[in-house]
Amino acid sequence: LKREIVTMGVEGIDPAHLTGTYVDPGDWNALISDPDVIVIDTRNDYEVAIGSFQNAVDPGIESFGELPDWLDARIDMARQPRVAMFCTGGIRCEKSTALLKQRGVREVYHLEGGILKYLEQVPEEESLWTGECFVFDERVAVGHGLELGDATLCRACRDPLRASDRRSPRYVEGVSCHRCHDRTTDEQKARFAERKRQVDLAHARGRSHLAETPAPADLGEAGPEAVTPPTRSSPCGGTTTSR
Repeated sequence: LKREIVTMGVEGIDPAHLTGTYVDPGDWNALISDPDVIVIDTRNDYEVAIGSFQNAVDPGIESFGELPDWLDARIDMARQPRVAMFCTGGIRCEKSTALLKQRGVREVYHLEGGILKYLEQVPEEESLWTGECFVFDERVAVGHGLELGDATLCRACRDPLRASDRRSPRYVEGVSCHRCHDRTTDEQKARFAERKRQVDLAHARGRSHLAETPAPADLGEAGPEAVTPPTRSSPCGGTTTSR
């Protein structure tokens, strides 16, 4: 299971002393439905890819450390925008709203308990969430009511895959997906295929295989099976599940 570290790369950010206004999951819909509120998903791109709130802005970041530069470039602090931010469990939002408060933005809000608390408390028929929520443990993703989601991990790059992603012609179970197919060499694909064969043989014998152990979803600790592009840093705080 993944151990995560909150890494923003900005000195002086202390959510214990300065952070945005907490918004209860029951009040979140009204806030983000206000057209004057900018709603920002503070998670990494591979998390956003499988689910987010309706009309939320996706910064398209590969790691949490990229968010400060994105905010500085895209948010006009002088105009005093109203900003609502969310993440999986609330920790990244505490840091990101603290950053905006430090920059002088007065009205900054974040979802208390994060997406997970929202999915747990808000009935699906009232929900403004679309898709599933990526989590950093063996479940991969959850939906409303925290029910186990449909997403699986690509065993090559460890990115989450929706059912539609698994229908891509570039998806080969255990070998590649639409995101990493062009980023791995033939030698790597052959190695992944052999690993998949060994896993299948173990299953046929009624045994488990070490290769089935979930690896980090981002490539910060990808180890010997890492694909060729630059690795991503750990996204957020917590221990076994994402915050």
